[in-house]
Amino acid sequence: MSPFSPDSSRITDALRDPLSDLGLDLEAVELTPAGKRRVLRVAVDKDGGVTLDDIAEATRAVSQELDDDELMGEQTYTLEVTSRGVDRPLTQPRHWRRNHDRLVRANLHDGSQVTGRVGASDDSGVTLDVAGAPRRLEYDAIAKALVQIEFNRPGSQEG
Repeated sequence: MSPFSPDSSRITDALRDPLSDLGLDLEAVELTPAGKRRVLRVAVDKDGGVTLDDIAEATRAVSQELDDDELMGEQTYTLEVTSRGVDRPLTQPRHWRRNHDRLVRANLHDGSQVTGRVGASDDSGVTLDVAGAPRRLEYDAIAKALVQIEFNRPGSQEG
């Protein structure tokens, strides 16, 4: 079953409010077959990052909602609630806001690529610090953007 099946959209609609009540944004719902059962993956995020306690609370809320509304039917399933992760593309203004000061590589629709540190962002675009110079990018010009992993981040202090 694809992540875009009607079941996934019903589940997404049902989970959005209970997760919002916990201060969490529902980032993704993916329902995939796994032999005789299914795997339901629910990704959540929030400003300041998601803690293990947040994941535990979200798991309880999601499980309760699924049971109450019988959204998964009779077939067995495995529930996985996770945080968004750095390998997911930045697709919403909130993703850019939450990654302020992180290094990002953006592939643009014109075929070019820009790597810079996330600065100010708003509902229509973001300013990246590219080699010390600000560069404004509108979101609709960005084909794909990913946070880059930095092991020796400039300005970080070991201690």
